[in-house]
Amino acid sequence: MIKLADVSITLGDFSLKNVHLEIRKGEFFTILGPTGTGKTVILELIAGLYRPDAGKVLINGADSENIPPEKREIGFVYQDYALFPHLNVYKNIAFGPRLRKMPPSAIKENVQGLADMLEITHLLARFPGTLSGGEQQRVSLARALIMKPKILLMDEPLSALDPNTKRMLCGELKRVHEKYRCTVVHVTHDFNEAAMLADRIGVILKGKVKQVGVPREVFERPRDQEVKNFLGVEPLKAVYAR
Repeated sequence: MIKLADVSITLGDFSLKNVHLEIRKGEFFTILGPTGTGKTVILELIAGLYRPDAGKVLINGADSENIPPEKREIGFVYQDYALFPHLNVYKNIAFGPRLRKMPPSAIKENVQGLADMLEITHLLARFPGTLSGGEQQRVSLARALIMKPKILLMDEPLSALDPNTKRMLCGELKRVHEKYRCTVVHVTHDFNEAAMLADRIGVILKGKVKQVGVPREVFERPRDQEVKNFLGVEPLKAVYAR
């Protein structure tokens, strides 16, 4: 569904170099790497926030250069939640459908359905500043899903959460993916998070994709010494999702 074909881009002192990735329709694909290695830039290239200096970003086989960002049917969940502080939870979730002039009755039904699924119905009248990190992340996810995206991009969505909340939200993300079956591209530096959520993982180091595979393959059979050094010598003690 998404293909980065030998994509390169330079942003200041940072460069992505000849990135080749193929992400299948409906899969949960995790981009794993340390801070500053280009993970978020890949999401922003898919979303259309940047254009590559070389190579192509293809979406459903079409060159995305000919598809404006608002036509790509993409939802984006940011690390810092990016909620509107002056709007309550209901209005934050309903913001996109209102821009699209969806009938109020349909907006109410869709907001209520997502709020029920994500267990945030009791928060609908509250404002973002009164919510915990986990609650804000659920609202951010609902706001993205209400637009029924074909592609959901998630930029370190759990990094600011405590371990217990992170584990809980990992379970919810799996449940959401199973229900909606949209294509998810998820960025993280957390090994356990990647192992629990991903159908496949792409390891990126210093602006280059070093290895792609299912979690067990990546963690137990690193392709080279650089990947092995990043992942650690001991096998990851995690429950592999698949």
